[in-house]
Order: sequence, then C-alpha cells, then structure tokens
Amino acid sequence: MTDRAFRNLANLRKSASTARVLNLLHVWRQHGRSDAWKSQPLFRNPLLNKALIIKHRLRRNEIEQFRVRRYVATKIILPIDDGDLRVGGRYLFVDQIGFDKTLEESFGIAPHHPDRRTLALIDELPGLDPFLLREQLRRNGQTPAACYFNLSEADVARMTAFVADEITPLVDLSLGSDVDLTAENPVARLTAKIMSNSAGEDMSALGQTLQLAPHEYEEGVFCWKGFLYYKWALQTITGQIGGVVDSVRRVRASGRVDAEQHAAIDRAREQVRRRILLTCEATADMLRVYDDAFRGLTQEGRPTAFRDFLRDAPLLFSRLGERLGAVQHIVSFWSYRMAPDKAPPNADELIDLLSDFEMSLSGRERPDILALAA
Repeated sequence: MTDRAFRNLANLRKSASTARVLNLLHVWRQHGRSDAWKSQPLFRNPLLNKALIIKHRLRRNEIEQFRVRRYVATKIILPIDDGDLRVGGRYLFVDQIGFDKTLEESFGIAPHHPDRRTLALIDELPGLDPFLLREQLRRNGQTPAACYFNLSEADVARMTAFVADEITPLVDLSLGSDVDLTAENPVARLTAKIMSNSAGEDMSALGQTLQLAPHEYEEGVFCWKGFLYYKWALQTITGQIGGVVDSVRRVRASGRVDAEQHAAIDRAREQVRRRILLTCEATADMLRVYDDAFRGLTQEGRPTAFRDFLRDAPLLFSRLGERLGAVQHIVSFWSYRMAPDKAPPNADELIDLLSDFEMSLSGRERPDILALAA
C-alpha cells in the first residue's frame, strides 16, 4: 500500500458524482449507529467499511501497476483522519500487482474472504451508481443495508429541477393542474421526498396513488428514483457525445504509424463511433419503457401498470447502469486524455485506448432484460 496522500478528499462530498464515488465514510457518519448499518454491512472489515471507493482514470505511471493494461481502476482510499479529510489518505487499487498480499497483510483479508469477493464485484462495474451497484450485489447473493445505496449530495442538487419537471404530471393528476402553488409547492415537496434517502411515513398518499402496499413504499420510490436518475444522466451526457464521437472520428496518432496500425486504428475508430451511438439509442429505448408506464399512470388511468413496472425495474438497472457507465467512462476519459495541454497519443496507445472503449461497449445482452424492455 502506498503512503502517498490523496488530497482534496474534503471536496468529494460536495462535488463528486454518484457514478464515480462511493463515500462509505459519509454513510458511516450518517448511519453508523443504526442497526441496519451494523447488521448488514457492505464490508465486514471496519476499515474498508469506512473507505472511499472511486472509479479512477489511471495516469500513465499508474498503468504500469497492473499486469493487464487498463485505463480505469477501482481505487480504495483510506482517510488518515476520519474527522478531517483535508489530511488526505492512503490508497491502493483493486487488482494492482500485489493486491491480494496487501489485503491480507494490511487488513487480514484472505483471497477467499467475502470482502475480497465484494471488491471484485465492484471492480467489474463501469460505475458506482447505487441502482447498478445494488443489482450487481443482489444478483450475487449480497444484500447490504439500504443506507449504502444513496445518490451523492452533488447529484441530488443537480437533479432537483429535472425531477420536479418530470413528476409535475403526477402532481397535476393528484391535485389538479389549476392548484395554487404559491402558498405551498406540492411539486417541490414531492421532489424532496423522492430525492431523500428514506421514503418515510408521509409517502402513504403516493403509495395509494401507485397502489403500493406500505411495505413496498421504500422499494417503489427507490426504483422510481433509479429511472429518474438514468433519464437525467442520459440527458446530461447527450450534449457531450456528439463532440466526442466527432473527435474519435478525426483523431490521428502522433509519430510513425505503419500500414497495419493505420488499419487497426481506422477499424477501431469506426467500431467505437458506431457502438457509442447504438448504446445511447438502446439506453433511450429502455428509458422509453419507463415513459410509457408513467404515461399510463398520469394520462391513461392505469396505476397498476406503473406499479408493476416499478416492481420489475431492478432487472433493467444492470443494463442501464452498464450502458450509461460505459458511455460516461468514454466521454470522461476521452475529454481528459485529449485535452489541449496533453500530447497526442502514439499509435500503440491510441489502439489500446480505442480497444478499451470498444470492449466496454460490447457487453452481452441478457434475454430476461431484453424481454422486459421489449
């Protein structure tokens, strides 16, 4: 484990995106005294269960720490002082050279320890959004407490206006479109409840509208929030995709490029461009399933259809999260690597980079998810 301090930890809570950072220290501060946090931990090791888990773009000198070339890794940061993140922290990467030895020596976590399996499952994911993360763990028999699956404060702030606009038809249905919003804004109130970390007892009116049993409130709202998050994330990234696709099409390698490398770059460039567009189209198609179900509730008087959709929603989270995570990774890393202050990649690096993008977009479809989204 390196002793080099990782600075700027104090800024993560205010600025970090949900898809990039899992702040377990914040979860501990908010829920560490609860029975659920104690009885259903994400990690059994107490140090890991207060760490910061980050999807990190590897720098050139960091790529060499892995046996297999990769450009994004899962970074585990252990704050030096739990009470003051400005002090920084120590870190290591999942699956870096010597990772298992470090885990055993520093944490007492052997290769077959449950926490090692949890880290591997997290490392498989392109992002850390709570809906994708929960479904990944659930499929593998792990059910940590609900407190581990919340949106970051930064994303909640960025999403609020979008969510308010999305749910207005439901408020109009419940109260009438001519209701006076000046005294008390029901849209803002419902938005705040949906975006909060707990459904709460005062969600009973919404539960009645959706015909959800009381024990289904929290799960139903969690799934609803998941689709609102994915719609917002796709809308947010759509404005950047065009520029990245155009840049991928025009990029040229620096230095000497032989005929074989030219052919490999041209092929990979076209594959990446095509798959980015197809992935975004497929994601939009899956989100239209949500739109149709919500329209059935608000315009066609079919609340049970939306309720049943929410019950089945987790089946879609894995593909939505994987697809959006892959595109977010490409947009983020391409913008970082191709910034004006960085030297253009040579042929070998460009081929590796495009191959990494192509692989991240080429996940196999699951028949059960395709059937649900059809």
